[in-house]
Amino acid sequence: MASKPKVTIHHIAEKLNITASTVSRALNDNPRISEVTKKAVLKAAKQLNYQPNNIAAALRNGKSYIIGIIVPTADRAFFASVVRGIEEIANKLNYKVIICQSYDNYEKEVQTIDALLSARVDGIIASIGKNTENFDHYKRPQEKGIPLVLFDRTTDALEVSQVVIDDYLGAYKVVEHLIQQGCRRIAHFTSPKKVSVFKERLRGYTDALRDYNLPFDEDLIIRSNLQLEDGRASMEKLLELEIKPDAVFSASDYGAMGAMQVLKERKIRIPQEIALAGFGNEPFTSFSDPTLTTVDQFSLTMGRITAELFFEHFKAGDKKLVPQKTVLKPELIIRGSTLRNPEQKD
Repeated sequence: MASKPKVTIHHIAEKLNITASTVSRALNDNPRISEVTKKAVLKAAKQLNYQPNNIAAALRNGKSYIIGIIVPTADRAFFASVVRGIEEIANKLNYKVIICQSYDNYEKEVQTIDALLSARVDGIIASIGKNTENFDHYKRPQEKGIPLVLFDRTTDALEVSQVVIDDYLGAYKVVEHLIQQGCRRIAHFTSPKKVSVFKERLRGYTDALRDYNLPFDEDLIIRSNLQLEDGRASMEKLLELEIKPDAVFSASDYGAMGAMQVLKERKIRIPQEIALAGFGNEPFTSFSDPTLTTVDQFSLTMGRITAELFFEHFKAGDKKLVPQKTVLKPELIIRGSTLRNPEQKD
């Protein structure tokens, strides 16, 4: 079936017997146009189902009032909450957002950058995918003078502002807590990818062991994609060791939940035999049995600060601003999955 021709301002002008330029000014609330004409134009636009051409408007005005947001996936509470924080600030300034998912796929991330630039967005806010090791595509917005701000999964290879949680401190606090609960053989689930957040969490884990004079054992480091099924497989692997761990710290809540499933199926008591901790404070962590100890990343706050930083750069225009790195302090949420000694909760 043939599609209907797109309604333009010329169709509205013809219907009202006025010029296209008058229609354009009325739609843009130009003070030179009377209220009567503005109302007539808006009514006709609605009747004809007129949709403005945002790209054309951006070419004329130099602004589209649209921000592109790139996240690895939108079905994680963390990223959804960050987007909410960004949108809260953007909407107050009459900006809309386009949310794009990279699915941690490098090629899709590159294509998304190109698509957003073609759509004439006023700027891009992104969290880098796990599989991205070449960042040339993120240089394109900068070359065009379009603001770029990164959050959570970032890189120092780009001279851009970024907002992150102190992943190192969060991990260190988890391991320190496990040690205080009497754990001495602590395993760690991490990612094989060169993603900053996982590298920092591994570093926090390693340094905590060192500071408390506990040995580092490579056999206790399990690398995977940190999803639920990966947590299950990783826990099965640890249980095959001759000397089993007495605690597991997963760099994601999903990996920890997979491990919890296996331990419960094996009738291994949590936390008495093996304690479990995650990272992210996903909503399900407070409903599991036992509830899961984790790290709160203050995602909503991260989104708001990221948006504020973006608009600071946007308002600067051609004036070059020095990239800023905002580091948020994480909070350790202690719950039943690690609490062997209740009096040590605080």
